[in-house]
Amino acid sequence: MGINSPLELSHYFLQILSTQLHCYHQERIPRHGSIIVVSNHRSFMDAPILMAALSASIRFACHHYMGQVPLLREIVTEQLGCFPLEANRSRQQSFFQRSQTLLQSQQVVGIFPEGTAPMVNFVSPNGVGKFQRGFAHLALRAQVTDLAVLPVAIVSLEEVSTSGLPLKLFSLFDPSEPLFNQSGLHPLVVYRRVAAFIGNPYWITPQHQEKYQGKQAKTMVTELTKYCHNQISQFINSV
Repeated sequence: MGINSPLELSHYFLQILSTQLHCYHQERIPRHGSIIVVSNHRSFMDAPILMAALSASIRFACHHYMGQVPLLREIVTEQLGCFPLEANRSRQQSFFQRSQTLLQSQQVVGIFPEGTAPMVNFVSPNGVGKFQRGFAHLALRAQVTDLAVLPVAIVSLEEVSTSGLPLKLFSLFDPSEPLFNQSGLHPLVVYRRVAAFIGNPYWITPQHQEKYQGKQAKTMVTELTKYCHNQISQFINSV
């Protein structure tokens, strides 16, 4: 079977795992401009789930170690088109530069603002962790016209949870990540049935960008972060 795009690979991946995906409110997906997709994150399946739900190849920012582990690197970066974050102090700067370049070419960028924690710790299916604010700063400083931030909730309806490799093994590929310096195994959550709820897009206007450049920057970032967190939490808690 020939697979020519991350979207095709995502559909094939879900087919292999016999995962049933239910999508809601797809009419809310913007049909023009650039998009930042923001979602909750508990499973290695989340990126393919979002691509299949939005019918789009999404360029996800992913953890540094994913670009270091053989085989995983080829799947994540070459096949799915994700871009690993840097491991050093230039991580934030490289994230903004790479993401802005993708958005300026009207590609879809995906971000999991909960970070690494829900991936290395068993988290309840109906829980949403604190959102890091990097995606909000990116959206407000991107200098891209027709930019939408699209919150999407991934809701597990039926899953199987198991364990994978020891967490300390991953510290060999990324010693800078403190979450890898603990005992135990890396959780693996496999969705049997899963739903993707598309939230209302938050359009970034010139007025938003102007306020961000002034004294209201913190307020604008907080507002956008809370908006996405609330949209996703409401979907998860409604099921």
